[in-house]
Amino acid sequence: MIFKEQTKSVPITKEMVWESYKKVKSNGGSAGIDQQSLSEFDRVRSKELYKIWNRLASGSYFAPAIKRVTIPKAGGKTRPLGIPTVSDRIAQQVVKTYLEPRLESVFVDNSYGYRPNRNAHTAIQKVQQNVRRYSWVIDLDIQEFFENVNHELLLKALERHVPEKWVLFYIQRWLEAPVILEDGTVKVSTGKGTPQGGVISPLLANLYMHYCVDKWLEKFHPSVIMVRYADDLIIHCRSHQEAVSTLTVLKERLESCGLKAHPEKTKIVYCKKEGRNLKGHPVQFDFLGFSFQPMRNKLRNGGSFMQFDCKMSRKSKVRINGELRKWTCYI
Repeated sequence: MIFKEQTKSVPITKEMVWESYKKVKSNGGSAGIDQQSLSEFDRVRSKELYKIWNRLASGSYFAPAIKRVTIPKAGGKTRPLGIPTVSDRIAQQVVKTYLEPRLESVFVDNSYGYRPNRNAHTAIQKVQQNVRRYSWVIDLDIQEFFENVNHELLLKALERHVPEKWVLFYIQRWLEAPVILEDGTVKVSTGKGTPQGGVISPLLANLYMHYCVDKWLEKFHPSVIMVRYADDLIIHCRSHQEAVSTLTVLKERLESCGLKAHPEKTKIVYCKKEGRNLKGHPVQFDFLGFSFQPMRNKLRNGGSFMQFDCKMSRKSKVRINGELRKWTCYI
């Protein structure tokens, strides 16, 4: 082990910092605003890790600015991504590791994004099962979710599970850290937003959605079934009336939490299959790279039947084909 001294007043050990460093290193990533890459960090690793531990354990750690970059999305659009420094990613990982087991114990089973031992494939399989039982789906897209997380509400949710003041202080400092835009402009905190790209951001986002949507649906609309992956929601309903009424009140709930359902991407879908022949409604939605829609399945006797199932979405195919075209093969 590279450290010799013992922990200080805040219960953060050097082992916690070391394990967090290994996790951050395995995940890779580019340099933050200080331009220090992982390889450059490794050249002075002992000094840097000691500095992180010393400041975290003494309560004197302050989050550096976040580097903002944009990454391409389908349709020519871009998504803002916040890149913390390597040191800050390690510090965030320390607190995330400390908090995650506690918050995991309260999260609902139907939340799958950015959680231990859960993945997108499990969420897709769950939706695949549900569309066979439920005739209607609310395909809910939250507009600019990470940019609109309300700090006050998030900290209030944290206080329900986190009595340690030092944890709350550090998280608040991360939330309020300035963001350096690509043109050099400094964007100060406006009381909302958590950088998409921060190590602790997915955990905080899951806690926010836990109280904003998950527990709210469970309490006030127990007849519907939700499957959530981060800010992507699929809600299964038994009737069109139930879907309409649920979506109406859910939009109001989101607005009370500072969020908004995307007016163009959010829709109610009819899960058409054999025996479900209602017309005049959308019959397709995309979820995590898969397109759910009516599909003809062939029988061994030569016949066929219609099932509501999934296949790779068109967007995913275009993206994969685009990546394949970049490869140059030599024989």
